[in-house]
Amino acid sequence: MNFIENIEKEKYERFVKNHKKSHFLQSYAWGEFAKKEKKLLPHYVGLENEKNELVAATLLLEKKLPFGYSYFYAPRGYVIDFSNTSLVEEFTECLKKYVKREKAIFIKIDPDLVYHQETNSGEVIIEKEKEIIQNLKRIGYRHLGFTKNFETMQPRYTFRIDFTQEWDKIEANFSKTTKQRIKKAEDLGVEVSLGKKEDIQTFYQLMILTENRKDFITHNQSYYESLYEIWNQENSCNLFLGKVNIDKMVKLEQQTINHLESNLIPFQKESLSKSEKSKKQEMEKRIEKLKKDIEKYKEDKKKYGNIITLSGHFIVEYGEKAWVLYAGNHNILSETYTNYMTYQKHIKYYYDKGLKIYDQFGTIGDLRKENPLLGLHEFKKKFGGDYVEFSGELDYVLNKPMYFIFTKLVPFYRSIIKNIAKKTGKR
Repeated sequence: MNFIENIEKEKYERFVKNHKKSHFLQSYAWGEFAKKEKKLLPHYVGLENEKNELVAATLLLEKKLPFGYSYFYAPRGYVIDFSNTSLVEEFTECLKKYVKREKAIFIKIDPDLVYHQETNSGEVIIEKEKEIIQNLKRIGYRHLGFTKNFETMQPRYTFRIDFTQEWDKIEANFSKTTKQRIKKAEDLGVEVSLGKKEDIQTFYQLMILTENRKDFITHNQSYYESLYEIWNQENSCNLFLGKVNIDKMVKLEQQTINHLESNLIPFQKESLSKSEKSKKQEMEKRIEKLKKDIEKYKEDKKKYGNIITLSGHFIVEYGEKAWVLYAGNHNILSETYTNYMTYQKHIKYYYDKGLKIYDQFGTIGDLRKENPLLGLHEFKKKFGGDYVEFSGELDYVLNKPMYFIFTKLVPFYRSIIKNIAKKTGKR
């Protein structure tokens, strides 16, 4: 086997995109994006066989550290047949020699290896990849444990929808309440459209509102603009925007009121049965609620305008897969269920494109009721994907003393930076 550095872009992409372990985080474009926005140095390296064909490759992101040290991270890497232990061993040995030139402390990987997977109904899908962790540990990789929330570089849990099924089956797996809420959004005239780069400012504002509600730190607007621009040069990413038209909503609600009032006419007689009285009261209550809703919509119009963007979803496509990277929502008009409608529309969009996998890109493993992140999990679960648990992070340590310092001090440093960011608003 021949270890090669600086793999030519076309050759690298051809191998990665068509591999069963293809992932957008291992793409050439992600390396260029990480270089621009994260100040990480991308390395595109691999192994060739005697026919000069790639049999393994990876994007390594180099992080420069003080005193000339560095560490290397292969996000969702490597792109390799992990069941071929001898190939993994050889590739690891080559990588060790390569990164030692830069005084690497360690190599971090978090491969797309499924540790556990079950359907939305709870049926367990057996995965042989569970055994691979033991082989990696035997080679020398240090498994960092089975985290339950978002402690790692990439989420350990996600929901994935298999797009090789018929659409009717996919839609049937949506929860009952999800179907009802999508229907409600349709009844209110909610519209979902594809945004453009100039719409990222609106999307960013939605992310800020979501940040304030959910207690996380979002990126700068330039981060999303760079990702959109770089990704759409040779791949595809989309910004889906869910909007409401207040005038349209008021008109639709008024039509419902008119219909209900016409249905009330037969109930105006003096003597009514018990069931008739109950039905009359039910209709009157609904009319009263609809009138209050209309007044609320009119107030929202005064404050935000007639057309309001309530949801924005940022999705990347790579190979035969799509990932929902970011989703932001407004603080108002949640009763329109625009977020549900936006999800339904882009799931159908990527299904119609002929992709094979749709990935929600992140949920949790700690499903206790007191976990504040449980709501996120329950929302994503409503769309019926398989619940997937990945193997987690593994480090190959090259400098044990410095690794100890780095793993103890850096998390403390990051917590300080995060707290400063929250207090100052700097991102």
